[in-house]
Amino acid sequence: MKAFKYILFALLILVIGISIYIAVQPNSFEVTRTRTINAPSAVIYNNVIDFKNWEAWSSWVEKDPETVISLGNTTAGVGGSYSWVDSHGPGKMTTLATNPNQSIEQELQFSDFEPSKVTWNFEPSEDGKTNVTWKMHSDKVPFMFKATSLMSGGFDNMIGPDFERGLEKLDSIVVESMLKYTIKVDGIANHGGGYYIYNTTSCKITDLKDKMAEMLPKIGSYARQNRIAMAGAPFVSYYKWDEPNNAVIFSCCIPTTNQIITTDSDILSGQLEPFKAVKTTLKGNYENLKEAWDETFKYIENYKLVPKEIGPNLEVYLTDPMTTPNPADWITEIYIAIEE
Repeated sequence: MKAFKYILFALLILVIGISIYIAVQPNSFEVTRTRTINAPSAVIYNNVIDFKNWEAWSSWVEKDPETVISLGNTTAGVGGSYSWVDSHGPGKMTTLATNPNQSIEQELQFSDFEPSKVTWNFEPSEDGKTNVTWKMHSDKVPFMFKATSLMSGGFDNMIGPDFERGLEKLDSIVVESMLKYTIKVDGIANHGGGYYIYNTTSCKITDLKDKMAEMLPKIGSYARQNRIAMAGAPFVSYYKWDEPNNAVIFSCCIPTTNQIITTDSDILSGQLEPFKAVKTTLKGNYENLKEAWDETFKYIENYKLVPKEIGPNLEVYLTDPMTTPNPADWITEIYIAIEE
């Protein structure tokens, strides 16, 4: 009996000692993970800022698929929230503040414990990628969290791997979302024509993208400086496409409401007469334009239509990439003129 009492007393001392050891652990912690994602900061921000996207890349849901998630009345932006119940109990996340495309501040609360702060930072790099930093920190760590942390080897070991997996899955989902595209050959359409201003050049096909990136801003800047009203989306008109010789001749154009007399020798004025064409719509990255053109010519061939030798052959850019960062949402129309 005495031996049993000694064992109980020893266990009591051990429990008290462990409790004291846990209690004197630091009352604060910080866990940070960073991953470079090959996507614009705005695309990543738009995913993270809306809680309805989180389940798809949550490492915790991946580990505990029985997790029950409830979305708040608002899921995106300040005040957005979602809650869950998993094998560890209930939790809730709320967005407190945002700096669009740059940072997000959130609050994470488990059950009735003191909440922790969660922050996201999105830092663009010169090569078009984004350094995404996900951080969690608290200055009021509950006793139970300290105990769990000690058994897991510290907060960094306990939370860090989940952050790493979450960022890995976020990376995959964001990059995959940018690759989506659809091509629809709309068939025969009537293009209304109209006035436009333009600049023209010839170059190697392999230099086309860089040349367009140089010319389109110039024509746009000229229109703004001279307060020229645009009558539609900018477009490119192709006059020659010679793949065997790697050569292309084209114009970058902006439609106008009326005929413009230009004052710059590099900027000219023209007019498109109404014409019948085969129209194709690409929704997705410009990298898929060649496939869209090929599908259009295939349609023309299948229906035994005759393309006009002198065109026009147009590429119309309905979406501004500066305001729509995800290329999967870009819309481009192709018009290939055909004989009546």
